[in-house]
Amino acid sequence: MARNLTQLDEYIPQELISLRHSLVTPEQFERLCAEYSDWRLELTSTGELIVMPPTGLETSRLNLNLTYQLGAWCRQDRTGVCLDSNGGFTLPNGAIRSADAAWIKKEKWDSLTEQQKASFALICPDFVVELRSPSNNLTQLYLKMFEYMENGASLGWLIDPFKRQVYVYQPGEEVVILDNPETVSADPLLPGFTLNLTELWSE
Repeated sequence: MARNLTQLDEYIPQELISLRHSLVTPEQFERLCAEYSDWRLELTSTGELIVMPPTGLETSRLNLNLTYQLGAWCRQDRTGVCLDSNGGFTLPNGAIRSADAAWIKKEKWDSLTEQQKASFALICPDFVVELRSPSNNLTQLYLKMFEYMENGASLGWLIDPFKRQVYVYQPGEEVVILDNPETVSADPLLPGFTLNLTELWSE
């Protein structure tokens, strides 16, 4: 049985626990990320710190499969840059987010300075993927996907391996829910990229 967030609190550093109920500035956030590099941290547009523990082994395996498929396509296509779950970016609304996988058009990436690329650059990926883990709050993931769309993303997938569903998000459109699909295509934004979901659905 997956441990809930309250049970996981015993593993979270005390400073991070105390700051979850305070407003955190972008400068403080950068320090926290450097000091607690083993933890995945995000910052909401209102300055709320989000602390995510390391994932379980199964979620890590599934995420590797996801990023491997996207990365393999990206190396061949060369029209953009892929990010894994460690990449953080600042959205136009001020939130600092990371996705389980993301893709940014090459011209947008090339417009960043080297210093910006080394930091949480003010940029929204064109394509984002979130993979639900046992500790994720599904409602919060829904809101996060809408936030991506409102801040410049053109396509987003929320993959729920437990329900075997994929939620497809596009700005200004109704969310499309795919039940137990074997594949999902990112055409035309990512021409030729089709994610094989067979291994993500395996027991």
